Amino acid sequence: MTNELIQQRKAWSVLIVSTLAFTVCFMVWMMFGVIGIPIKKMLDLNATQFGLLMAMPVLTGSLVRVPLGIWTDRYGGRIVMALLMSATVPAIWLMSYATAYWQFLVIGLFVGLAGGSFSVGTPYVARWFPKKQQGMAMGVYGAGNSGSAVNKFIAPVILVAFGWTMVPQVYAAIMAGTVVVFWSFSYSAPSHLVTSRESFRDQLKTLKDPVVLKYCQYYSIVFGGYVALALWMVQYYIGEYGLDIRVAALLAACFSLPGGVLRAMGGVLSDKYGAHAVTWWVLWVSWICLFLLSYPQTEFTIATVTGPQTFVLGLNVYMFTAIMFILGIAFAFGKASVFKYIADDYPHNIGAISGIVGLAGGLGGFILPILFGALVDLTGIRSSAFMLMYGVVWVSLIWMYWTEVRKTSVMGRPHPESAFQA
Repeated sequence: MTNELIQQRKAWSVLIVSTLAFTVCFMVWMMFGVIGIPIKKMLDLNATQFGLLMAMPVLTGSLVRVPLGIWTDRYGGRIVMALLMSATVPAIWLMSYATAYWQFLVIGLFVGLAGGSFSVGTPYVARWFPKKQQGMAMGVYGAGNSGSAVNKFIAPVILVAFGWTMVPQVYAAIMAGTVVVFWSFSYSAPSHLVTSRESFRDQLKTLKDPVVLKYCQYYSIVFGGYVALALWMVQYYIGEYGLDIRVAALLAACFSLPGGVLRAMGGVLSDKYGAHAVTWWVLWVSWICLFLLSYPQTEFTIATVTGPQTFVLGLNVYMFTAIMFILGIAFAFGKASVFKYIADDYPHNIGAISGIVGLAGGLGGFILPILFGALVDLTGIRSSAFMLMYGVVWVSLIWMYWTEVRKTSVMGRPHPESAFQA
């Protein structure tokens, strides 16, 4: 067997087992999207408190992304990923013993470490593939976002049969088993390590790069919005349409599943057509979907020649789910295209840049659920969550137009001149 063939087999083994690990990590990270509902009832939480409960794991999963990305560059993805997953197992198990609100918040911070796995796996798998396949590789790995949908399939079944406390115990066992599988079928490559001994401060100077900030803005909607809605949708279906938790979770998965699985297709499209073209269309599709989703259930009466007539405007559960499905596809493509930007523009610093952009996306996923809850408490309108996201997409569209689209119409998409590319 030739050395090239051996390397290809190792590359695909790394990609497959890393995607499995990321799927399990994301499933755990999104755990509160389902078990948070009985916890909310048990603790009598308002919408803002509920939003904070769901957002706590997202906070730590976001904050650790920058150091994890840098450590992956220095020490390799295999050891960092294995240690990260192992560290979450005790916290996941302890979740089933929490009884007070503050206990859920604190334990949620430690469970949230699982969310940092994205910044480990992205540079890890990308370096095993040639440049022309990196978009595909990162897209396949990113399809582990479908762990959010897996959570919606598994957790309600366990919850209804055994109670919510059994869910963390099952998830802890699954995570422990995944650590063993990952270590058994992954590989290390010393040539993939970044030998530079720059300090954290030096690498974090990339935050001064306006191009990196722009990618952070894009990712805050396609990933941050995805995470926030994946957490929010089960209780939204229950509150808006009066559904059973199992039916609500199943319909919510219609957004989560394509939002994860189709990320690989987004990577392929980004390789073929370029990150700019894919991201531009993603933002426009998202803008249209969020505009439709923002309209609240409305009932109004008008005076006619034959007397008062009452009209009802609003999305029924079928139309709502169909639009959410389309939005999930758009977000999936967008998550892949943003990281194709990074692979193209920062090939020697993928770990640090992906960590920073991932941090911005994760912080979006942390802040948005809290704002969703606050808006519901203030206005009483559930669709205010979509109104907020509609505004965020507008910011991204305007930014992209002024920095890329106008220049593209004259000279084609420019490659950013950045002092941080090397």
